[in-house]
Amino acid sequence: MTTAISFPPALDETTLQELDDLLAALRETHEEVPQWEFCDGFLTAVACTRRPIGVHEWLPMLLGDGEPLPAHAPLPQLPVFGTEAQQTRFLELAQARLAEILRQLDRPTHSLEEDDAFSPEVLDTRGAVLMMSAEEQAEIGDEPIPSLAQVWALGFMFAVENWPEDWELPRDKEVAGWLDDALDCIVALTEDDTGKPEVSMYSEDGEPSTSNARVEAFGAAIWAVYDLRQLWKSLGPRIESLRKAPEPGRN
Repeated sequence: MTTAISFPPALDETTLQELDDLLAALRETHEEVPQWEFCDGFLTAVACTRRPIGVHEWLPMLLGDGEPLPAHAPLPQLPVFGTEAQQTRFLELAQARLAEILRQLDRPTHSLEEDDAFSPEVLDTRGAVLMMSAEEQAEIGDEPIPSLAQVWALGFMFAVENWPEDWELPRDKEVAGWLDDALDCIVALTEDDTGKPEVSMYSEDGEPSTSNARVEAFGAAIWAVYDLRQLWKSLGPRIESLRKAPEPGRN
């Protein structure tokens, strides 16, 4: 009999709040800094990408100008961070989460209810708004409220779109079809949930904020992440075509 190993979450409520506070502080001077949910989607895509992507590549892509940093040297401080300590702490927490994602995706999983199954760091923002007072809701006004997992999916696709060569579909039509179907599941979450609210993600008797179709699409996207990780691992990194230099002519 095999005993399942239960791992504590890489980020608990305290560290998640710390990340939210850190990113909010960065947004005071750099308004383009994303929410942690976006970062989590981005890191999930990094875990699924066909080749290993080091921190010297993904950090500047997520929070910098996109230009890779030197791979074999101490990372310089990105301009977005006010202090070296901020960058160090963000990397500690983000890399812990990335390691957790990789571990979860690489273990055999039969149900998303398992203790160590992959679970995206997402918020039901619409549900949270419904729990606010009328005065707090009035402050939001007509500002669009993202659907369940929408920001996470946008973060995932941000990575895909910025490393297009690493996400280029293979020539094998069957495998390409599987990969395309899996990506479609992620893309579906980037769209608004326009269905009838039927589910509360906070409590069974809470005011509904999410459609049943959205909940099902979210589950399908999680399984799609497993598929993407395993498919790209089985294919391995792309092999660059060798270009033979022109040989000198007879004369």
